[in-house]
Amino acid sequence: MSSYDIDDDFKEFLDLLPTKTDYSTVEKIQKIRLLRAEAVGEIQDRDDIEKEDRTIAGPEGAPDVSIRIYRPVSAADKKEQLACVFEIHGGGFIFGSIDQMDLWCQRIAADVGCMVVSVESRLAPENPFPAGLEDCYTALCWTADQAAELGIDPGRIAISGHSAGAGLAAGTALLARDRGAPALCFQLLEIPELDDRLETASMKMFTDTPLWNLPNAEWSWRHYLGPDHEGEVSPYAAPARATDLSNLPPAYISTMEFDPLRDEGILYAMALMHAGISVELHSYAGTFHGSSQVPGAEASRRNLTETIGLLRRRLGTGE
Repeated sequence: MSSYDIDDDFKEFLDLLPTKTDYSTVEKIQKIRLLRAEAVGEIQDRDDIEKEDRTIAGPEGAPDVSIRIYRPVSAADKKEQLACVFEIHGGGFIFGSIDQMDLWCQRIAADVGCMVVSVESRLAPENPFPAGLEDCYTALCWTADQAAELGIDPGRIAISGHSAGAGLAAGTALLARDRGAPALCFQLLEIPELDDRLETASMKMFTDTPLWNLPNAEWSWRHYLGPDHEGEVSPYAAPARATDLSNLPPAYISTMEFDPLRDEGILYAMALMHAGISVELHSYAGTFHGSSQVPGAEASRRNLTETIGLLRRRLGTGE
């Protein structure tokens, strides 16, 4: 690994990381999924949050979709409608789960004072594009359709995602606009994976950065688009390819300094601004892709605090 000026807060974590990962085959990916699931361990539930797992009908001809609903206990007996964050997990389109985002979802529900609906989308390479995206869109439509029963204000639904989940969130926002529903009030795109072309300066520069780098990105897109992909890549798969970004919800985009995805996040933020969309762009120095997995690091704490404050403002849940 080349020398990068990464904050000392992350040093012990970096020492634990493998020097090389191999995502070349389904078998290797499945083995890593099992290891990641074991690493999540037993989830600690907060006393101030109610959780409910549901299974809903999937896209036409596809399997059912699992979702997890988070509700502040303080709102359980009240009739007021709450804002909602619709969360999509990350994992390079080939990893990730509801459990992976559970602690984050609990924290957002509690500290923002909102509902959170988290979706378990299908993964590549077994299920290439558009399978995962259609799962996300179907679950988003279900959330909006069931707003009254869930106690959600349909005018205050935000979409959120991390890494590939942020790419799926951006693609789902485009899909919702073009299909005419559901209406979204905001999109939270943390370290988004948006561009299959892999041509930005940061992508070419960071070939051996921690957790995510150019070789990882190449496998990620190869698996997500599928072995039979031909012709132009859909902007719903790679939102950086979208030529029309008008009439999308306001956005927050975060990027990390030593992340190959850094520049595509910045460029997408600029493209949204040029289309007249309100955007907050935060770039964190001394960080890398997934560095928020070290919650005690100063940059990670600042990132989470800013995210919570931003969601409170955008969703109208208080300061």
